[in-house]
Amino acid sequence: MKTRHAIAWVVLSALILAAALLFAETPSSNPSGLLQFTAITANVAGAPDPVRIEIQRWSTDEERERLMAAWNLKASAAGPSEGRASGKQGKAAAKGRGQAAAATTSLSPEASLERALDESTTVGYLWSSEIAGYALRYAGKIDNPDGSRRIILITPRRLGAANQRWNPTFEGAPNTYEFSVIELRLNAKGEGEGKASLVGKVAPDASVQIVTLENYAALPAVLRDVHLRPAEKPAKK
Repeated sequence: MKTRHAIAWVVLSALILAAALLFAETPSSNPSGLLQFTAITANVAGAPDPVRIEIQRWSTDEERERLMAAWNLKASAAGPSEGRASGKQGKAAAKGRGQAAAATTSLSPEASLERALDESTTVGYLWSSEIAGYALRYAGKIDNPDGSRRIILITPRRLGAANQRWNPTFEGAPNTYEFSVIELRLNAKGEGEGKASLVGKVAPDASVQIVTLENYAALPAVLRDVHLRPAEKPAKK
């Protein structure tokens, strides 16, 4: 009898483990989950080069606000435990926040944003023929009434920082950003183009409440033939 119970327990454990593994490998059915785009580079030294963009999730309002606070050189808000601190602990917390605020204001908006991006969670990736991909630390969108869409992506690493593939072949004022802002503009079919902060400046955009390309219309596209692919499990690079 004990042997039968032992065998039954082993079989049940195996079934539970198999179900757990199957669930772990199943792509999320969350409608705000994974999106994939394919594109071809243009107007850069390495063009034409295939590109794949994977958005695993959209950034939250809290994440967006934290990045904008960094750009505006504002210290992060105190957490609940800090707000309730009293006595010496409260003074210590206040002193710490004061030091953090002083450190923040000593940076430029660009440097402050760069630091905030380094401390942010990865929400997707951009892959090209380069060995390493680019982690996306911000992914936001704005849907228009006609079905078209703007997608704003920010990576903490400058495109082409380790090589010449992303060097622009068009004229423009160079910048020294260590991060990259990418904007996709797509029609209702999920097709369009993309531009990036390889030259020119970035600035806050009130319509999306995040830093975007300051003069999108004047920049040549660096991503052509952008197409939305059906949601699927990302292929291993």
